[in-house]
Amino acid sequence: MKKYTFLLFVFATFLAMPTVLKAQKTAAEYFEEGVNKSKAGDFMAALQAFNVAITMSPENAPSYYNRAMAKANLKDNRGAILDFDRSIELNPKYSDAYLYRGISKAKQDDYRSAIQDFSRSIELNPDDSQGYLQRGINRARLENFRGALQDLNRTVELEPNNAGALYTRGNVKLKLDDFTSALADYSRVIDLTPKSASAYAGRGYSRLKLNDFNGAVADYSKAIELKPDDSESFYSRGFSRSKLEKYEEAIADFDQAITLDPQNHRAYYGRGFCKSKLGSQREAITDLNKAVDINNTPTDAKVVYAGKITRTILDDLRGAVQERNKINELSSERSEALFVRGVGKNKQGDAKGAIIDLNRAIELNPTYYEAYFTRGMVKSAMGDQRGAVLDCSSAVKLNPKYAEAYYVRGLIKHSLGDENGGCMDLSKAGELGYTQAYKVISDYCN
Repeated sequence: MKKYTFLLFVFATFLAMPTVLKAQKTAAEYFEEGVNKSKAGDFMAALQAFNVAITMSPENAPSYYNRAMAKANLKDNRGAILDFDRSIELNPKYSDAYLYRGISKAKQDDYRSAIQDFSRSIELNPDDSQGYLQRGINRARLENFRGALQDLNRTVELEPNNAGALYTRGNVKLKLDDFTSALADYSRVIDLTPKSASAYAGRGYSRLKLNDFNGAVADYSKAIELKPDDSESFYSRGFSRSKLEKYEEAIADFDQAITLDPQNHRAYYGRGFCKSKLGSQREAITDLNKAVDINNTPTDAKVVYAGKITRTILDDLRGAVQERNKINELSSERSEALFVRGVGKNKQGDAKGAIIDLNRAIELNPTYYEAYFTRGMVKSAMGDQRGAVLDCSSAVKLNPKYAEAYYVRGLIKHSLGDENGGCMDLSKAGELGYTQAYKVISDYCN
C-alpha cells in the first residue's frame, strides 16, 4: 500500500487569483511559497503560506486543497476534511480532493463516507489505481470482502507490481478462505519486497491453514528474523510446531510470545496444551487457568476523563501554554489591575483568590477575552473542566483568532470524552499558528 504521501495540485497559471499585493507579494506568490514549503516537507510553514493565500483570494480551490494536504501530513485529518470540503465546493471535479478526503475520513474511522468519496474519485478518474485500492481497503474494514476483492483485483490490473495491493488482497482472500490464492499473493509480495515480515507471516498462516506445517514454520521463522518483537509470529510458529508434535520447541515459542505480550491468552493456552502433552499436568493447569483469566478480564469503565487525555496529561499539556497575553504598559483601568493581581495570586498558589479577581475584572470589562481565558485555565487546574470550557468559549467568541484558547478548550473537550470536538479545536489552534497543537493531534487524534 502506498504511503499517504503529499500530492500537490498546482495550476501552471494561477488564473483564479487576482494580483492583490500584500507586503509586496501576491496571493499567487504565497501559494507558490506554500507549494515549495510542502515539497521541502515543512508543512507548518506551508500551512501559514496557504492561510495568507486564502485570506487574499478566498475562492481559489487549489489553495484549500493544498492546505488540506499540509494538514493531513501534520496528521490533522479533521482540519484537512474541512479544507477538502471547501475545495470540492469550489471545484466538484477534483478527483484527488475526493480521494484524499476519503483517506482522511478513513483515518477518523468514517469508512462508509470514505467509500463514497473513493467511488466519486473513481468516477472522475477511472484509471487511477489509488481510488480502487483505498475503496478496497475500506470495504474490507466493513467486512464487504467480495466487494473489496473486486476493487483490489482492479488495482492489480492497473498496477501489477503494487506490493501493498497484493498484500491487502492476500489478507482479503484469507477472510474468504481462499488460502491457496492468498499464498500466491503473499509470495508475489515477497518477490517484490523481500524484507516484508508481514508478508512472510501471511504466507505462513496460509500454509498453516493448508496443513503445510513445515512450510509455515519456515515462513514464521523468516518473519521473526525480520521482526523479532512480533508476539503473534512466535505464537503462530509455536502453534505450527505443536502440530508437528515438536512440543518443547513450541513451548519455547510460546514463552517468547508471552514475554513480548503478557496478555496473549492463546500463547498461555498453547503452552498449557504442550505441557500437558509432555506430562507436566500441574504446570499445564496453571497456564490454562491464566489463559481463561486473561480472556475474561472485564474492562474498566471510564468515569470523568473519558478521552485518551487523562487528568495528569491534561495538566501537563495545559501547563505548557505560552503566556502570550501580557500587559506591557501600566494602565489606570481597574479591570487590568484586577487581572494582573489575579494572575499573581494564581502563581502564588491562591487559585480561589485568583478566581475572585478575575471574576471582578470580567464584570468591569465583559469583553476582556484574556481574563476569560486565564480564568478558564485556573478553573481547569482546579478540576472544573466544564467551567473552563465555557470560559475558553467566551474567549474565542470575543477573539476568534485566539489560538491558545482553542488549544486549551480542545485539550479539555478531549479529556472529557469529546474526542472529535477536542481535535477540531486543536486543528483550529494549529491553523492559527499554535504549533504545539499538531504534536497533540499526532499523539491523541489518530
